[in-house]
Amino acid sequence: MKNILWVLIAVIILGFVSKGITDNNLIPDEAIRIRVIANSNSDSDQKLKWEIKEDIEKYLYSKLDGVENIEEADALIKKNIPKVKELINKYTHSYNLNYGLNYFPEKTFKGVEYEAGQYQSLVVTLGSGLGDNWWCVLFPPLCLLEAEDSTEVEYRSFVADMISKYFPSKSNV
Repeated sequence: MKNILWVLIAVIILGFVSKGITDNNLIPDEAIRIRVIANSNSDSDQKLKWEIKEDIEKYLYSKLDGVENIEEADALIKKNIPKVKELINKYTHSYNLNYGLNYFPEKTFKGVEYEAGQYQSLVVTLGSGLGDNWWCVLFPPLCLLEAEDSTEVEYRSFVADMISKYFPSKSNV
């Protein structure tokens, strides 16, 4: 009987922990997102979207390494917009780049639902912007999670570590 009680308590605790992580959506309030919208869903336009995304990520993540607050990240991104444009220009494709408040659609990733809304972000719209988009969090650097080949438990632990690192007063996950 005691074993059943302990299992029940463990399930309840795990439920609360999981709910807390989901309620926080894993993205801190003070975050900067990045979004790249393809011209169309053609193979070539989708390939271009991924190439540009990779170039921007590599460049900005190297610049954001060691940045510990959103104000510093914001200033650094603004300062590097000309370089980001230079990276995109090498593809000789029309685009629009906007850094500020931008609309993001709802997204579900690894079972977590992220609400649609206006978010501080860097958005690159390629051509007519009618293709599928990719988005993630630029600061704190949560986009690195997509590249990892890990289980969801490891994903949540990494996110909790990142939130604790960049937002120690808000690390209640």
